[in-house]
Amino acid sequence: MPTLLLRLAGPMQAWGTTSRFDERDSQLEPSKSGVLGLVCAAFGRDRTATLDDLTLLRFGVRVDREGLLMRDYQTATGVVTGAGKVDLRRTVVSPRYYLADAAFLVGLEGENRTLLKAIDAALRDPVWPLSLGRKAFPPSSPVWCEPGRVDRGLRDTLTAAPRIAPPRFEDRDAPVRLLLEHETAGAMRFDQPIAPFSERRFGPRFVTTEVIHVPL
Repeated sequence: MPTLLLRLAGPMQAWGTTSRFDERDSQLEPSKSGVLGLVCAAFGRDRTATLDDLTLLRFGVRVDREGLLMRDYQTATGVVTGAGKVDLRRTVVSPRYYLADAAFLVGLEGENRTLLKAIDAALRDPVWPLSLGRKAFPPSSPVWCEPGRVDRGLRDTLTAAPRIAPPRFEDRDAPVRLLLEHETAGAMRFDQPIAPFSERRFGPRFVTTEVIHVPL
């Protein structure tokens, strides 16, 4: 089954899956919902549009360089109160977490070769600007990467591809993490879109994690 590779590297990334109120979280690796949102931006697809074709894709991540989890101090005014009203006189602290200096190789696997080809073309010439989880976090390198679509399964593609970034000095001899979407086994993540992004509804999916050695 073919797989499309994406490069997600930049000075700052944020892949939140649980943010609902003042605090904005970030996972240690890209979320499926975040990456599909990036693909939708490349297509110029509205937030009210269906995601049925994209959610069928199997998702995998190889962590070529672990990000440093950082916390940004921010404040917000005009927040919604418990009564559901906007209070323009109220200011709250809104901490924002993000990953610094991370690099991920992402794979999207699916039977629809036409869709994967269209995603690759859109990433090379996106309709809207691409960002790594938040609009303020642009990628430092093109998201598309060669060879793009590969006629090989997700795991084989991610294990065989060369590293997209060198490790930090302290991690130079360490293996890299590989996370693969699985039908029934692994840890549960609630980042599978089950409705258009405008509705903010996400369901569970399973993810297995292993470590592999990828030469520089």
